[in-house]
Amino acid sequence: MSVIAAYSKTASPTVVSGLLTPEHQRTLLIVDDEDGPLQALQILFAPDYSVILAHGGSEALEIVGIRSVDAVVLDIRMPDMSGIEVLKRIKEIDPSIEVIMLTAYETLETARQALRLGARDYLTKPFEISTMRQAVATAMECKYISQKIQYHESELKILQEEVQNQSLRERIARTRGEIYASILHDVNGPLTVISAFVEIMNNTVGGASRVEGTALEILKDQLYRITVQVDNCISISRRYLSFLRESPGTSTPISVNQTLKDVRQLLKARPDCRTKDLKIQFLSNDVTVGVNGTDLVQVILNLAVNAFQCSTKPTSVLIAADYLLRPLKRSECEDVPGTRLVDWETFQNMPPILELSVRDSGPGIPFDIIDRIFDPFFSTKPAGHGTGLGLAIVRRLVSQSNGCIQLRTNPSKGTEFKIYLPAREILSDADTRDSGVNR
Repeated sequence: MSVIAAYSKTASPTVVSGLLTPEHQRTLLIVDDEDGPLQALQILFAPDYSVILAHGGSEALEIVGIRSVDAVVLDIRMPDMSGIEVLKRIKEIDPSIEVIMLTAYETLETARQALRLGARDYLTKPFEISTMRQAVATAMECKYISQKIQYHESELKILQEEVQNQSLRERIARTRGEIYASILHDVNGPLTVISAFVEIMNNTVGGASRVEGTALEILKDQLYRITVQVDNCISISRRYLSFLRESPGTSTPISVNQTLKDVRQLLKARPDCRTKDLKIQFLSNDVTVGVNGTDLVQVILNLAVNAFQCSTKPTSVLIAADYLLRPLKRSECEDVPGTRLVDWETFQNMPPILELSVRDSGPGIPFDIIDRIFDPFFSTKPAGHGTGLGLAIVRRLVSQSNGCIQLRTNPSKGTEFKIYLPAREILSDADTRDSGVNR
């Protein structure tokens, strides 16, 4: 029977919420090329620990590679491999294993080297039993504390991610509510016009038995205007009802130019953006994208609002769309000072590709915070003037749509965000007219 097989049976560990308790029988690996020290240490520690013996460095590394070990008593001088080399490779396999070095040939440099590589203790032969017991007990306690810290760090990380995800979901839902409230406002406008024309028509024809001449022409014009406003209401309602009806993982193809028009209307309705210099460059040939319409509106809206709020000085913002018929080259978007590319690895880089850019004339983003700009709750605004979730939401929605984001900033020229998304077919002129897009 091999040494590994002979000593691989351990007591079942006690686990509380994923954390090993200090009461379970821990595993001690003893490594020495001489049988005397091996047998002596086995007799000493067998009552307290699950003891495994290894007659050299190679055997010890084999054991560490296939099973869990808490602590190691390791001889420094062995014929097949030095204890220092074994220590180094054990730490590479599992840095949490506590190692006690044991030697009959102590030198100051060897001790320093062992401690630099992460040894817990350094004892000389012959050793006192009480000293060895204390060294192993300390190593086991340190291992338990290390596991406990790692466990709580993992729990804290999970909790932080849950808090971030919940905050993002709440912000996305809140922003969607604001978008739909604005859409209802847009529908209310045509309805007000319709109501006014209907009242005028009632006053004109209410008591008349016949309508002819100029009065008839006026009536026809008013009916035409009412028809246009009704069509507007129907178009808006159908578009956003289709977004609401989408099930997870599906999306109704949406017109890019129509989305840009919606964004323009929403920005005009915001008090902080109403008087700003906004320009929108539409596609010469409109296309559709397979993205939730509200998500796309929210992405562009968040970037535009951020652009307007980047400075207290007058700032101009350009929102532009382009249609790419070739794959992107990473070298064209590569990370350089002032540039960051995110979610490239999951981007479906196959033409046709929609490029949406939001560029401002503001002060730019400091280079030292570019790596944190998409982190949840990170904000450069004063306390109470922002949640730090806007760009995190943009990244999440773009990533969910198999897109990627490129950021370019220059302290003297402002900042530009480019969103790349898989595009679909080009809309015909009839489709464009039906969607209400103005060229």
